[in-house]
Amino acid sequence: MAGSSLEIVRDGVGHDGRVDAQVTATPPAQQELPSLVFPSGLPGFSEARQFALVRLDDAGTAYSLRSLEHEDLRFVVMPPGLFFPDYAPEIDDEAAAELGLERAEDALVLLVVTPGESVDKATVNLMAPVVINLRTNQAAQVVLTGSDLPLRAPLA
Repeated sequence: MAGSSLEIVRDGVGHDGRVDAQVTATPPAQQELPSLVFPSGLPGFSEARQFALVRLDDAGTAYSLRSLEHEDLRFVVMPPGLFFPDYAPEIDDEAAAELGLERAEDALVLLVVTPGESVDKATVNLMAPVVINLRTNQAAQVVLTGSDLPLRAPLA
């Protein structure tokens, strides 16, 4: 993933040691990116640990996070920059350590999309972003503690 053109916009590591990062919606250079490893799986899908991130549109606004172990398991994810330009989640020390994140520029943050009956009814989960260590391809869906961000923020 290090060769992707998804650009990390960062404030660095805060005084409390938490990584603070967000992503702009610049599309990646490749259609299919390297395998991502979720050591603990995803909430509700602990048996699924290997995923591929595949671009769904030319603009780089939507991606499919596809399980490599369970062909019918996939999630739509997106970088927050296009719809939520001020979104800058603070990842706690424990989650950063689990992912081996030492620098904010190593973090890629994606939001899980819940499709609606139509595009304008789709929502994203701001409370639990997918965080990827771009150096190691280790990933996790991180629940942001002490935050009042919504689980279902409308895109429209």
